[in-house]
Amino acid sequence: MRAVCLTLPTNRECAATIAAIGAEAAYAARRFGVRVHLLILDSADPATYRRHAEAVAALPAAGSGAAPGVGSGAAFEAGEVVVHHLDEAAQRAFLRDVIERSGAAGPDGPLGDKLLDLMLPDAVSYGACTNRAFLLAGALGCASVHRRDSDSAYQLLDGEPVFPIERELATLGLKAADAAAAVTKVTLDPVHADKPVALVGGSFIGELSVDIGEIRELDPDAYHQVVALWAPTGASEQERRELVADSFTGGGTDPFRRDRAVLDLPDIWRIDMCNVALDHEVYDRVPLPPATATIGSDYFLLHLVRDATLPGVVHNRHIVNYYTPERRTGTGFTAYQLRYAKFLLSMLYLYPVYSEMEAARGALLDEAHHIRADVIADSARRSAATDRAENHRRLDALDHCYRQLGGKYAEFADHLAPQRARLLDEAQADIEDFALLIDAWGPLMRASKATPADRLPR
Repeated sequence: MRAVCLTLPTNRECAATIAAIGAEAAYAARRFGVRVHLLILDSADPATYRRHAEAVAALPAAGSGAAPGVGSGAAFEAGEVVVHHLDEAAQRAFLRDVIERSGAAGPDGPLGDKLLDLMLPDAVSYGACTNRAFLLAGALGCASVHRRDSDSAYQLLDGEPVFPIERELATLGLKAADAAAAVTKVTLDPVHADKPVALVGGSFIGELSVDIGEIRELDPDAYHQVVALWAPTGASEQERRELVADSFTGGGTDPFRRDRAVLDLPDIWRIDMCNVALDHEVYDRVPLPPATATIGSDYFLLHLVRDATLPGVVHNRHIVNYYTPERRTGTGFTAYQLRYAKFLLSMLYLYPVYSEMEAARGALLDEAHHIRADVIADSARRSAATDRAENHRRLDALDHCYRQLGGKYAEFADHLAPQRARLLDEAQADIEDFALLIDAWGPLMRASKATPADRLPR
């Protein structure tokens, strides 16, 4: 039986999301005859973890949309859905074991501690949590990873949830020529027809994916300036305007009415990481950047799939995005705005890598259509030497905009100012760490796939 990993990384209360994703897992098992490993990577505090454990225990009764005579609980009872709810201690034990067995740390040992920190850092890391899902999926024998987020929900059509996994499992991993029958439109150049579908994704409806909508309400000009800061060096004003208009808006506001799925080299501007599935042939070879406190650090593989000319499917089964209250007040506001600032700084080093991938295109693949990880690692290492002048300018401009906005934004500017040197150093270190992790990734993934049965996560 084909096994797939439906994963939910979380560091906040999301019992309702656990119930909803459990229903999606049961639907996938019934609809496609697969075994679904529902992997909840839980970094929440102990009290919240206990509430999540209660939600997990209730999952067999939580499903909806079952076929006549088949309860959602049947998929759990039959072992077609297997739930793994892992706190950080369990995740750390698994990672330490994989690192030791991989040999990636070498004989000295300190690199092992470094790799463990990159895989499970003390701070929030959108890339690292997904990298953990990739390794765990390998250990569980899964052919793909399907990621959802804790601050999202499913749309409804005629009272039934609209599950993205319907589009994902219909095409992911198939040769593009065979996947064509399962989509509503094919615009893929036939030259790519023999390549596998490496990525299936949709987007979201609802609030902006990045919580800066309040800035747009307060001062549209300041919003334009703040968002345009992530444009590449040398971008024209027209290119900046187009970037701002297209950024963080997802799938718009129209609710789901009927399926639309396009097979092509994927339009990654129409895909969000709360609504994405990747074939193992992608993440087996290249991980995500493990940068901490940096939004957008988990989008790298979308660029890689597109630039390597691997086919993808973009669909309209959009997730509903909403904000959690802590992002907008006190320490939560400060932490989130800092993640946005670090996102801007990360682009100085990611854009050169993106540019080299775009130039290389199909040369990023070997004759078996597998991504050449060494090419990506070398590009990341070269990028680390990029002159920092543009990042100094970004921080100056961000400081100016936030002080113009006043109130809590001006207070954040005061908070940011003394951290400038550290943040500039961290942005460079992050791309260096990414190169290091790529180098270690092949051995880590092989060790994960060879995990003995008695060491598999429960």
